[in-house]
Amino acid sequence: MSNPISSQTFRRRSVLKSLAAAGALPFIAPLASSAALASSNKFAGRTINLLIIQPHVVTGKKIAEDFEKLTGAKVNVTAVPYDQVSVKATLDVQSGANEFDVIDYFYTYKGQLAEDGVIEDVTDLIERDKAEIQPEDFIQTIYDQYTLHDGRRYGLPYDGDSHLLFYNRELFDRYGLKAPTTWDEYNENAKVITAAESKNGIYGAAVLGAKIPVIILSTYANRLTGFGGNFLKADGSSALDSAEAVEALKSLLASAPHALPTPLETRFEEGLPAFLNGKAAQIDFWTDLGGYAQDPKGSKIVDKWGVTRIPVGGSNKTPRLAFNAGFGFAITTGSQNKDVAWELIKLVTSKDYHEQLLTLTGSGIDPDRQSGLKSEKFKTFQLLVQPLLDDGALENSLAWPTAVYAPKLENALTDELALALAGTKSAEQAIADAHRAWTQIIEVNG
Repeated sequence: MSNPISSQTFRRRSVLKSLAAAGALPFIAPLASSAALASSNKFAGRTINLLIIQPHVVTGKKIAEDFEKLTGAKVNVTAVPYDQVSVKATLDVQSGANEFDVIDYFYTYKGQLAEDGVIEDVTDLIERDKAEIQPEDFIQTIYDQYTLHDGRRYGLPYDGDSHLLFYNRELFDRYGLKAPTTWDEYNENAKVITAAESKNGIYGAAVLGAKIPVIILSTYANRLTGFGGNFLKADGSSALDSAEAVEALKSLLASAPHALPTPLETRFEEGLPAFLNGKAAQIDFWTDLGGYAQDPKGSKIVDKWGVTRIPVGGSNKTPRLAFNAGFGFAITTGSQNKDVAWELIKLVTSKDYHEQLLTLTGSGIDPDRQSGLKSEKFKTFQLLVQPLLDDGALENSLAWPTAVYAPKLENALTDELALALAGTKSAEQAIADAHRAWTQIIEVNG
C-alpha cells in the first residue's frame, strides 16, 4: 500500500498552521445528543461522503440508513479495496478534490495520514465530548494503537481486528485430528487432510498469502507472535533479526504445499468462502468469522466448526493474538462538513452502535470496546469466539508498527514474504533482507 505521490506530500503541522492563520479550519460546535438530533432533524438537507473498505460494505449501508433517519443528513458511501483506502483518501485531499468527509482508515497508516495532512486532530473534540464517547470503555491498547500519534488523537476505533484459528470439526473427526495448539500440529493436520481430500477439492488449510500487506502480513504476524517474536524492539529498531522471525516464516512456507491453491493468490475473498463451503479445514482469520460460519444463508458448516487461539511454536508456550488490520473513523482535513462528520463518527463508534455491529452477520466488525466484548448479546452471537477474547487477550495483542514510515516497513516485508512464498528466496534470506530494509528505513526516517 505504498503511496505513489509521496514526493508531493506535505507536513501536517505546517498545513494546519496555515489554515488556522487564514481562518480556513472551521470550529466544530458542540452537538446535541442523538435524541435531540432525532427530534430536531438537525442536519436535514446536508450531505456527507464516507470512504469505507469493501469488507465493511454491510456496515456502510447500515450507517447511511441509520444516520439519515436520526439526523436527516444523507450519507453517500464509497467502498474501495482495503489496500487502496489510504491512497485514495490522500489523493482526495492533496488534489484538492476534497470529496470525502469521513474515512475508514487502517490503523497502521494513522501516522502517515496525520503527517500528510489528510486526517483531523480530534483530541480536543474527544475531551469535549468524552461523557458521550466514553473513551475509557475502549480496550486501551486498541484505543492508543488506533488513534494516538505524537501525543494527539486522530480518530476513534471502529473495528478491533484480530485473528483466531478456525477449523472444520467434521473433517477433523473424520481423520481423528484435534484442534492444533502448535503450528507444527497445524501443518500436520493440513498435510493429512490435503493428502486424503484434495481429489475432492478439499484442502487442509486456506493460507491467506496474497501480496497485500493487510493479507500476507496478518498471516505472518500470527506465526511471528506464535513463535514469541515481535516486529520491533523496545527501542523502535527492527526485531526481525531473530530466530523467531525466521522460524515463523519457515512454518508459513511449510503449510503452503498443503493449502488451498495457491496461497499467493488467496485473499480474504477466496479464503472465507472456501472455509464456509467446507473446502478448507483450517483458516486463521478475523474473529467475526464465527458469525459467518453459523449463518445458514452463506455457510455449509453450521455447527460443524470450532475455534481456538492462534497456535504457538518453538520454545514459546504462551499464545498471543495480533492486531491484524484494524480500522478507525477519521474526519478528513478537506471536509466542508466537519460538524456532521464528527456526529457520524461518534454515533458509529458508540457503545450501543458497536454492539449492534458486533452482532450483525457480515459486518466485518470485531470488538474494540470492553462493553461490546462483554455484552450478553455478543456472548450469545459469538458463543465460541467470545471466551477466547475476554481474558486480556486483546489488551496484550501484538500491534504492527504505526510510525509515519510504517507503510514503508509493511511494503518491504510484504515483498520479502511474497518472494519466499513464491520459492524465490529461503526463509533465512527473505527475513535477513527484510531486516536490512527495515533497519535502513528506520534509520533514515526515524
